[in-house]
Amino acid sequence: MPGRHVNDHQMRLYMKFRHTHAVPVAAAKAGISTATAYRIEGDPRLPSQKQAQRERRRPDPLAGIFEEEVVPLLQAAPGIRVVAIFEEMLRRHPDLDAGIRRTLERRIRAWRAIHGPEQEVIFRQTHEPGRLGLSDFTEMKDEEVTVAGVPLDHRLYHFRLMWSGFEHAHVILGGESYVALAEGLQNALWAVGGAPTEHRSDSLSAAFRNLDADARQDLTLRYDALCEHYGMTPTRNNRGIAHENGGIESPHGHLKAAIKDALLMRGSRDFDDLASYRHFIDEVVSRKNRRNGPRIDAERAVLQPLPGARTSDYEETIVTVTSSSSFTLRKVFYTVPSRLIGHRLRVRLYDDRLDLFIGGTHLMTLRRGRSFNNGAHGHVVDYRHVIHSLRRKPMALLKLVYRDQLFPREPYHQTFDRLIAALPERTACRQMVELLAMAHERACEAELAELLAADVAADRLPDMDALRKRFAPDPAALPDVVVELVPLATYDVLLTGEAA
Repeated sequence: MPGRHVNDHQMRLYMKFRHTHAVPVAAAKAGISTATAYRIEGDPRLPSQKQAQRERRRPDPLAGIFEEEVVPLLQAAPGIRVVAIFEEMLRRHPDLDAGIRRTLERRIRAWRAIHGPEQEVIFRQTHEPGRLGLSDFTEMKDEEVTVAGVPLDHRLYHFRLMWSGFEHAHVILGGESYVALAEGLQNALWAVGGAPTEHRSDSLSAAFRNLDADARQDLTLRYDALCEHYGMTPTRNNRGIAHENGGIESPHGHLKAAIKDALLMRGSRDFDDLASYRHFIDEVVSRKNRRNGPRIDAERAVLQPLPGARTSDYEETIVTVTSSSSFTLRKVFYTVPSRLIGHRLRVRLYDDRLDLFIGGTHLMTLRRGRSFNNGAHGHVVDYRHVIHSLRRKPMALLKLVYRDQLFPREPYHQTFDRLIAALPERTACRQMVELLAMAHERACEAELAELLAADVAADRLPDMDALRKRFAPDPAALPDVVVELVPLATYDVLLTGEAA
């Protein structure tokens, strides 16, 4: 076109058409003039090749510095950050302009491309359906989830089938452990309906921490036995090399992003109980799985069949109930009914609960407690276990080691503080123990807590007479039992009939 420079594209078109057309025709097809075409015939170089190399228009700010000072630093410490070199150069040369940072970054990047060390290469893998399943744990602190107003300290166990993208997530209350892995993995396998031929984990690094050699060996054997039960070959990626488990590390971020979006749409991060939160997580994961439904169905068809039953996903130990109607396990103090004092109990530890057995008989299930990071013991206390003895010794409440954990709800704790401040210690302890006994015997713990909270808000002490009257049994509701005595002659008839 007149008044416009010929570009490389037009010249290449001209050269292409020139093979089959005359100069005027090829020039017209390429959009250039005939005169320009004849000039190209005399000089076939591209326009970009004719341009003179751009010369520096200002002095090099790194002259006498880069080769003499920066390069030796890069050679001595290949992993040093650019910003560290930049700050060092400013320290050595105060007259340097701070605006040279981008120039320095480009120059170092170019130097490393030519002279830098070899970098680790990531080898992309092909995957077959039914072959590989991956497990890992991911933190959930940033989501700030609460249960009944209390922050929930938890993480997620995350399982994924590599080929189809099937996912399963399980809320873990404790740390990374064999119990958490075994429970989450088995839940995932039974949810998908089959097992892959290989299972890869992240070396259970957190589970192995602080264990001696024998305990580590035992944990390894149990993990191997778990995989063998489902016909899977256990593999582990190298510790500290996250990309070797990249098939699960990257989906962590996608899963947590989906959970975050779902929490925002829900409008609240508080849940009534742990079961509600777990149901919420299951719904989020199910929606993700529905998007991969056809692939999951295809992979499910080639998974190994599941065994007849699950294997153990708990740890088992023996404890003795002390005279304080309690036992201590993993630095956590648990209360149990006093009838178990002196007995040896078999305890199955799950991630979120303890199952207690005496012999082969299941006694009860307790919430699993956790010790604190500072080494302090945790407490799982149920006032119902000790209230009958506490009624006979109400002053024991005053200095009780686990007194704060004994109160089932916060209004009870606040009421006791007010009673201690306003009444003699003996009277305050006696009234508080009576309130706890009332909550237990009349099954009115929640209703009584509401009344106590109202008293605290009104800055008054509880009216014990009114509470006794309110929660006393209703005589009209008591059954009228009439016992009719059988005449003794009836027994003679029975004996006579038996002899016949």
